[in-house]
Amino acid sequence: MSDTPILSKKDFASEQDARWCPGCGDDAILNAVEAVMPTLGIPKEKIVFVSGIGCSSRFPYYMASYGFHTIHGRAAAIATGLKISNPDLSVWMISGDGDALSIGGNHFIHAIRRNIDIKLLLFNNEIYGLTKSQYSPTSPSGQVTKSTPYGSLDRSFSAASLSIGAEATFFARAVDTEPKYLQSILQRAAAHQGTAIVEVLQNCVIFNDGAHKWTTDRASRSENQLRLEHGKPMIFGDTVKQGIRLNGITPEVVTLGENGITEGDILVHDEKASEPTLAYFLSRMRAPDFPTPLGVFRAVEAPTYDQQIHQQLEDIKVKKGDGQLRKLFFSGDTWEVKASAENQNEALSAGGNHD
Repeated sequence: MSDTPILSKKDFASEQDARWCPGCGDDAILNAVEAVMPTLGIPKEKIVFVSGIGCSSRFPYYMASYGFHTIHGRAAAIATGLKISNPDLSVWMISGDGDALSIGGNHFIHAIRRNIDIKLLLFNNEIYGLTKSQYSPTSPSGQVTKSTPYGSLDRSFSAASLSIGAEATFFARAVDTEPKYLQSILQRAAAHQGTAIVEVLQNCVIFNDGAHKWTTDRASRSENQLRLEHGKPMIFGDTVKQGIRLNGITPEVVTLGENGITEGDILVHDEKASEPTLAYFLSRMRAPDFPTPLGVFRAVEAPTYDQQIHQQLEDIKVKKGDGQLRKLFFSGDTWEVKASAENQNEALSAGGNHD
């Protein structure tokens, strides 16, 4: 019989009121996370939320668990050290598109490259909201913000492409307006052994309202969303007659029944493919030419960095025995610095002269 107490959503809600703008997508993500936590069967004292800086990074205050509100762009470094030092913890990293992909870009890609067993929730509202509307790495070209009053000249980052390029073992995407679907994706991420990135397309009602309207608008979302399911053809739309086909190495939208196209021509999703090529194709599909892929792009097994580093330490102990700190200090190349008698006298004279 398990000693883990049965927990509810309320057990994970802190006593602090969420200080987000009314209607902010962050509230929806918080509610989804609170709902998922009790389903994982993990004691609260073994769950930690780590965040950087930004609106999303208030998150640890609102979870009744352990947490760190760290510094800008450094959440991945803190989460990595935490997981390595205590591998029994369930470590969740909360970051925004600016925090993770700009100042924290190197930490982000190297956490992915190492496959640290952390769950990384990337809130993507395509803007710097906390600092009142500056363009972020995911802001589209031409976007007018307070820091780009005549339109951004930068080409935007794709969080999916960046993650897949760093060979993420798990990448998924969801939206803040569909809580049940988001919860199912979070559960998949929690079950994954390794770095699990969940990009949540999140709305900033004040500074970038409607940034993801193409994907989230109820009237058109069935036409503009591609729900990925492992082993099933990539078909979408109200009439379920639109599909994705590969034309050479280029994905294209086709209509079943036209020009002899059948379901057999449609690309089948394989989230477990050892090579990330298919997942990368999906990451390049953007509106308005393509529907927005949602769901798990990639989920493959690979050794995690934290498991490997602890195994390496155990192997070294077997080979060399338990280490001794004093012995380590005096091993290898050591030397002793001695002052000459003349220098010692000068030092004593200087130390005793207080005039």
